[in-house]
Amino acid sequence: MTDHTRRNVLRGAAAITAAGTLAGTGTAVRPAVAAPATPAAPRRFPFLEGAFEPVTEELTAFDLPVTGRVPRALNGRYLRNGPNVLGLEDPRAHHWMLGEGMVHGVRLREGRAEWYRNRWVRSSQVAKKLGEPYPGPVPPDDFPCNTHVIPYRGRILALQESGPLPYELDDELNTVGPYDFRGTLKGPLTAHTKFDVHAAELHAIAYYPSWDHVRHLVFGPTGRLVRTTRIPVADAPMIHDFALTENHVVILDMPVTFDPAGAGRGDLVPYVWNDRHPARVGVLPRKGGAVRWFEVDPVYYSHTLNAYEEGQRIVVDMTNLDAPFLVAGKGSGGPYGAGTPRLDRWTVDLRQGRVRTRTLDDRPQEFPRVNEALVSRRHRYGYSAAAAEMSLAYQAVDGTPPDGAFANALIKHDLLRGTSEVHRLPGGAAASEAVFVPSDPCDGQAAEDDGYAVAYVHNPDRGASDLVILAAQDFTGEPVARIHLPGRVPLGFHGSWIPDA
Repeated sequence: MTDHTRRNVLRGAAAITAAGTLAGTGTAVRPAVAAPATPAAPRRFPFLEGAFEPVTEELTAFDLPVTGRVPRALNGRYLRNGPNVLGLEDPRAHHWMLGEGMVHGVRLREGRAEWYRNRWVRSSQVAKKLGEPYPGPVPPDDFPCNTHVIPYRGRILALQESGPLPYELDDELNTVGPYDFRGTLKGPLTAHTKFDVHAAELHAIAYYPSWDHVRHLVFGPTGRLVRTTRIPVADAPMIHDFALTENHVVILDMPVTFDPAGAGRGDLVPYVWNDRHPARVGVLPRKGGAVRWFEVDPVYYSHTLNAYEEGQRIVVDMTNLDAPFLVAGKGSGGPYGAGTPRLDRWTVDLRQGRVRTRTLDDRPQEFPRVNEALVSRRHRYGYSAAAAEMSLAYQAVDGTPPDGAFANALIKHDLLRGTSEVHRLPGGAAASEAVFVPSDPCDGQAAEDDGYAVAYVHNPDRGASDLVILAAQDFTGEPVARIHLPGRVPLGFHGSWIPDA
């Protein structure tokens, strides 16, 4: 199955077949006068409409208008990645998760919003569509990484899972080229790396359709890949995210697996819900050793907030959806969920050999984030986003969202007290992921929530987006600042605050 590259496995054109014209048989009885035809309702593609609608231009704007005051301590760039399809001719041959990556960024310095830029990631395909040359050889499984954007040792990397190398961007979001960690990464990475600031290590769990295993990758302080551990798994599962603690790696092996028959048909996303694949959690010692597996009831985890150790127990907070979860969806142009994602806690008891699960917050929410300084250590607070259009689109069948009302909000969770604060947003104000930014990253004694939550939020009054900055310790209050962007930021995936060096 070596020919199943990212391009022909996850991005191959689907075979679109017409429904065929209904024709009567020779014995059919037809009315003398045909009834007037009822016009068919136009098919909807919710992941190409409304808050998801792709933008068509790359914009650059300086000295952005601000309502409120940008904190002078925020010096850096807030960047967020997401799919933004380029040159789409037939919406039936598109899936939201396969849109070309576009990074949106705002530069803050000394209390000013200096600029906004949005740029497509220049893979070889994007360069060709834009009529630009592609410098250098094309890497294997080339893809315009659309899922995350992170800082790493002075570089900015756009990330994708299952195949392509990251793409490096410069400080103004221009594409530098593929990045292979100083020649040491020879295969796939993941969209959800975990950086342990205490060990100065970047961790990843990588998967690939033709592998009989997944790989735990560790990149050391020199920026090179220093260790690879192969973990046998069956059925080539999709492992979108994982969790990291001080001494362990937590692998979430759920029943979404590669479908070779679907890949042979040219399915856009040949991954299916597989009832025969057991749901389980794996615990791998970071220093090496065997993986211990623990069975759980089937769900689809979406993203991990964080994980930490409590003696012989490992606590993982994450967003989950009820089974089944269909990555390829039901004709809506995006994934389908049987319900909406909620915030759960799984506690892996290493002594008793079992996993206890409970729901922390059942409100629809996605994209949980933590203070990045606490990745792999005990956390108290988490931040998540509730976007009404995303909740509706995830439950669309044949492009038709269900009836129902969902809220737009940003949520701060106090996981010690079991409480939450909700910053409510108006109808039409779809919120993207909220990223925590510390007030002073050098202050080791600062409170965990001493900082800001920043997120792109659609402004329906302007028909454009704002970068909203909330004081994390006054979460329900008025935003500290609303930075008014010149265009929309479609609902997308993940981002990072990249402080000045």
